[in-house]
Order: sequence, then C-alpha cells, then structure tokens
Amino acid sequence: MNYFKTFMLMVALTVLLMIVGGAIGGQQGMIIALLFAGIMNFVTYWFSDKIVLKAYHASEASQSAYPQLYSIISNLTQKANLPMPKIYVMQSNTPNAFATGRNPKHAAVCVTTGILNLLDTNELSGVLGHELTHVKNRDILTGTIAATIAGAISYLAWMAQWSAIFGGMGSNRRNNNMFGLLFVAILTPIIATIIQLAISRQREYAADKGGALMSGNPMYLANALKKLEAVNKLSPLPNTHFSQTTAHMFIVNPFKGETFKSLFSTHPPIEKRIERLENLKIEIG
Repeated sequence: MNYFKTFMLMVALTVLLMIVGGAIGGQQGMIIALLFAGIMNFVTYWFSDKIVLKAYHASEASQSAYPQLYSIISNLTQKANLPMPKIYVMQSNTPNAFATGRNPKHAAVCVTTGILNLLDTNELSGVLGHELTHVKNRDILTGTIAATIAGAISYLAWMAQWSAIFGGMGSNRRNNNMFGLLFVAILTPIIATIIQLAISRQREYAADKGGALMSGNPMYLANALKKLEAVNKLSPLPNTHFSQTTAHMFIVNPFKGETFKSLFSTHPPIEKRIERLENLKIEIG
C-alpha cells in the first residue's frame, strides 16, 4: 500500500507540472523548467553522499574502533542481500542516523555518537535496518525525482509571478490573466511541497516496515523511536538553512524541538509509526 500511495503521489506531481507548464509557457516552458530542475537535482543526487557527509563533518568509521556497529550492519546486509555500505560516524550528542548514496553499490550509513550511546544492540539493529531499507528501496532516487518535479513547478511559478508583474497592465483580459498567473504562482508551489513531503512520509513508513522485518522484531525499532523522539526534543541539532533540505534523510527529525503534525512534516508522527510497528508485531506473531 505504501508503494501504491507513493506512485499516486508521483503521478499527482507530474500532472501538476503539466498543468502549470501548460498554463504559463505551454509545452516548451514546461520542458525548459523540467530540464533545469533535472540538471540541478542530478548533480545533487550524484554527489549527495559527499555533500551531506562533509556538511555534517562525518568521518568514516573503522571496524576496529566500532566493531559492534560493523557487526550489526554486516548481519543486516547479509539478510537483505545488500552490499556492505560505507559506515560513517558523526560526532554529536543528538541521537540519529541517516543513509545516503545514489544506489546500493554506492551507499553510506551514518550514525551519531549519541545514538550509539543511547540504544542497545537490538534497538540499533532496528534503526540500521530502517536505513538499509531506504538503500534497498532506492528511496534517495525517488526523493530526487520528486524534488526534480517539485523544483520545476516552483521555477514555473516563479516565471508566472514575473509574467503577472510585467504583463498585467492594460485590458480587463490582461488583468484576469494577471490574477490567474498570481494564483498559479502562489498556490502551486505549496501544493507541490505538500505532495513532495507526503512522498517522504510514505517512504518512512515503508522503511519502518522493512527495517522491522530485517532486524527480526518490530519492537526493536518501536522502542528505538520512543527513545529517539524523547531525546531529540530535548537536544535537537542546530537548525540551519542546510538542515531544512536534509531533515527528511534522518530517521527522526533532529532539527526541531517537537515533531510537526501537519502536511508540512518530513516525517510521519512518531506515535503513528510506533502504532504500525506494534500492529506488525501482532501480524507476524
């Protein structure tokens, strides 16, 4: 069901792009915006691992320094039939983790020192299973495609704004066109953002389920999420402009004192994630 919802949301983004492109610049304007956004997001996607890891000052972890971490990830990758990813550690008391890389063969998993100190082995295996499920499902690619389309829509909306400003003088017909363009410029980026974030939330649900099954017990991840939510509220990471573009990568949002329960949240509410994991535990016994 999560995959179907993701597919339908991607279709909605594509349809929105076609509507906006046709309203503003016709087919040519739509193609130009899509190509522009595609180039920008392709660069980000191809170098995402290096960009994010460097930005957070993460260092590649040696097996001798983190034998337990290597052991857990090695066991999980064997179960999931995945290549062994590169492992990074970020020096931060805020407990969290994320995965990056353009595909399973070029993947990296990063954990903070805070999460290593907070979680026990079982809970950590649930979290790492979640991150490896993102890698297995190629969620980074899905997120990049969604960002490409949403970026193209925002670019078209920007074009609409300037078209309304410079082309709105004159007859009533032109004035009507101006109001129509302003409507497109204001509303469509908001809709695109809502859809993009909805895709992010659906991928989190799918990764929760995959991580629970990979680790062998849904309650491992459920218990970890409870701890992560509590500590991240008390000790979030510094909220910067860069953090706003990477919040979706982490297993819980580490940049806010509390999780937003709204259409503009990058993550589903923790209580709903835990509820789904508890139901999954009942289903599989």
